[in-house]
Amino acid sequence: MPGLLLPQLPDLQAVLPPIFSQSQHNTANHRKNVVALHKIHLQCAAVTQTLPNGKGIKLTGEKAFNDAFSAMVAKILEVKRGVVQADRVVKFVAGFIAFLSEKAEQPDNDEDEDTPASRLVAFLLSHLLKGFEAKDKSVRYRCVQLVALMISSLGELDEDLFMKLREALLERAHDKEPAVRVQAIVALSKVMAGETDEDLADGEQSVQEVLLDVLRHDPSAEVRRAALLNTPPSPATLTDLLSRTRDTDTTLRRLVYTAALSTLPNPKVMSIAQREEAIRNGLGDREESVRRAAGKMVAGWVENQDLLEFLRTLDVVSSKVVEDALLSIFVTRPELLDAAKLDEEFWSSISPEKAFLARVFVDHCLSIKDTARLESSLPVVTALAFRIQSAYNKLLDVTLDPTQEATKEDATFILGELCKLAVNLDYADEIGRRKMFSLVRDMLGQPSLPDSLIPRCMDVMSKLSDSERDLIRVVVEIVGDLKYAEDVDGDYSRAGSEEASEISRGSRRSRGRSHSRDRKPAKKSQEEEELELEQAAFIDMRCLELCIAMLGRVNSNLHENSAFQGLLPELIIPAVRSKDPALREQGLTCIGLCSLIDKNTAKESFGLFMNQVQTASDEMKCKALKALFDMFMVHGTDFLVINEVCRCEDRTNEFLLHVMGDESPEVQAVACEGIAKLMLSGMVSDETILQSLVLMYLSPETADNQALRQCLSYFFPVYCYSSSHNQRKMQHIFLPVMEVLTQVHQDLEEDQEMITPSQIGMQLVDWTDPEKVVEINGMKADDSIHVDVAIELLKYLLKVTGKDERKTICQLLGKLHLPEHADDDKIKSIGLLIWGIKTRRPVKDTTSRNALVRFQASLNKRYSEQLAGMDEAAYRELESLKDLFDDVFSLVPDEDDEEEATPKPKARATRGKNARSSLASTVDEEEEEEDAVEDEVDEEDEVDSILGDDDE
Repeated sequence: MPGLLLPQLPDLQAVLPPIFSQSQHNTANHRKNVVALHKIHLQCAAVTQTLPNGKGIKLTGEKAFNDAFSAMVAKILEVKRGVVQADRVVKFVAGFIAFLSEKAEQPDNDEDEDTPASRLVAFLLSHLLKGFEAKDKSVRYRCVQLVALMISSLGELDEDLFMKLREALLERAHDKEPAVRVQAIVALSKVMAGETDEDLADGEQSVQEVLLDVLRHDPSAEVRRAALLNTPPSPATLTDLLSRTRDTDTTLRRLVYTAALSTLPNPKVMSIAQREEAIRNGLGDREESVRRAAGKMVAGWVENQDLLEFLRTLDVVSSKVVEDALLSIFVTRPELLDAAKLDEEFWSSISPEKAFLARVFVDHCLSIKDTARLESSLPVVTALAFRIQSAYNKLLDVTLDPTQEATKEDATFILGELCKLAVNLDYADEIGRRKMFSLVRDMLGQPSLPDSLIPRCMDVMSKLSDSERDLIRVVVEIVGDLKYAEDVDGDYSRAGSEEASEISRGSRRSRGRSHSRDRKPAKKSQEEEELELEQAAFIDMRCLELCIAMLGRVNSNLHENSAFQGLLPELIIPAVRSKDPALREQGLTCIGLCSLIDKNTAKESFGLFMNQVQTASDEMKCKALKALFDMFMVHGTDFLVINEVCRCEDRTNEFLLHVMGDESPEVQAVACEGIAKLMLSGMVSDETILQSLVLMYLSPETADNQALRQCLSYFFPVYCYSSSHNQRKMQHIFLPVMEVLTQVHQDLEEDQEMITPSQIGMQLVDWTDPEKVVEINGMKADDSIHVDVAIELLKYLLKVTGKDERKTICQLLGKLHLPEHADDDKIKSIGLLIWGIKTRRPVKDTTSRNALVRFQASLNKRYSEQLAGMDEAAYRELESLKDLFDDVFSLVPDEDDEEEATPKPKARATRGKNARSSLASTVDEEEEEEDAVEDEVDEEDEVDSILGDDDE
């Protein structure tokens, strides 16, 4: 009879608990217990019961085992995250499922056969999916955690069960608990491999798209980190992975380089733009750990110590990050310095990569003072001069062919790198020095020289010149030759296009000057006259560029250099008066540079720049403002003095307020940046200017002006924390700023965004915090600033009537720093104001009242001796507070609270008791919130340990 098999069923309530109990102590016994549990499972699976009339077999043993097993698993589902014993049991269960799947995959088993193992897996999975919707976050977390660990070893699943699992995990990927979302992301990454296009409904996101969406937008750093670690790098995901190099979480940014990009088989999987983005964001990160990780990744891209091959994977000609990458490689892998051998074979055929490698190699050797390696690598001056000459000739050759634009860029880059290299040569060899001087001078005198090479050649000329006077003389001679060649030849054809114009302008005809003078002028057509005007404008532009490059490299007084005096009336002043915007801009730049090195020129040109600020376009306004602020920084602000009656400070403030009020966002940003520099240097100290800067920074009208916001977000902390004097100025404008911005917030339109008055107040409190002031030369900070802030806030609280405003002020009082010792009159003034508020203008809402009670309690505790015995009579007797007492006493009590304002003693004691009780309840609530935050931090740490962050 079938019933005879029942006694063979083991006592599951007796044998299963010891196995689960052992598994929670350590993981070393998991393998042994898995085997024991498997034997029990097989023993139970053998227990069956034949149904009557031969209708089938009832799996009595399996059902008993499944029920008992799921009951044991259910015991850990309510255990909070972070309990190590529960985590061990979860790993044990996952290990048991993996063992069952391993046994089921043996060759003698049919994959499609329905086995006890597959039925147990399906039963357990269905049981856990029910917990995905539980209200208890611990149950949801444990169920998803179990599925995430089991899913790799589940094998083939029924299609319906697989779709249920996929939908449930996608839903948990948007759970309100970050820990649950982490486990869902881990599980989804394993489901992704089995997903097909047929599984997706129309418009439905794939698992990979969900992971990428979480990676970009999830508010929790732990969840984004899980998505990053479980998203395989591929051309389809690289864009999203690289976007995390700008993530707010430092660990996540580091993981992009150590866990994502480092797993790529070859950097060529990424495009050149993506490689440069990874290098730029990584090596430019503010955190050292991220920069170090990015440096190791970049160094790993160098294969077989071939630096040239590495440079070919990047765009050395137009990229601005390749130099940082190469310097990082030299620091991370110093042995690669030996691989850069600048021998004769290296110089035999020059390429952009070779020129770049040589220049960066020399710069690095100079920075680390490796003179031995430097001497063995640098070429002699004469040899480099010939190579520069050869490179320039090649540039002229490719310029003649408009189809070789790319080759022209390469030739220009090579010549620029060689000129940078020439600056670091030793010019003790007089023959080589003369050769280089003659070559560079001739290059500067050629109109065909690309504009980008003028600063590079000027650096070499500055190195070769004996003095600044000599450099100025050479540049003036070059400018004179260009102007004379224009007058004599007049034959720099533009050849039909801007590209070809640089060719024909460089060609000079070899006819003599005397012959040109004797030639009778022929009548010119209108086209020839227009061409001559264009040629003249081009030569003037080239001369101005030479002057700008020269002026940026000299510091001597121009009035002592008579050679330069002729250029002002003949070249620079006409350019400033020109109707051509480009010429006028270059002329103003020259005037501005002259003004920085010569005070008299600055005084003479000040009106010119002021006029540009008033009437020019926004772009010219920005340039003129930059020139003016540079003049202020170098020479002071006395340019604005019109006469002795008008004060310089008043004129300066008037000008600064005017430029800050410009409608152009670009002009506002430039103005704020210049004013910030003046205030940091102490040249401007007016509180009205400071108040205007704060209002602009927090105003909703500048929400889109990121340049202005970024500048001021750096300026204010530096300004306030650098000295107590600056903090005192910020304290003086505290209330005016609060009043204005509160009114602005109340009048805010729907399409405008602005932080709340409470946040504004917290920002001002932070800027005036005396504990954050940096001590310089032993100067102690003024710790009474927040005491004065408290007095001003309490005075304001007596006047203001709005509920929200009063609530904001009461909350700010609790954030103030009260020093150990403070002036008696100030402390008693605070006590008098609090008494006035309670008796004349009491706060009505509970939150504000509790905040005021807490502030008074901390005040009484810290200054108990100074406030002992202070009541209305005592305040009335204080001569030092007579005016303040009269102001407070003159206030008429609110009608609604008149009875409360003059209570009987019993009522007053009752109110005090209620206040103390409310204060206690508030403190209890804060402690509960702190405990909740600590629990949440512990839970996040546990997520990190599960993800394996200890190995990062």
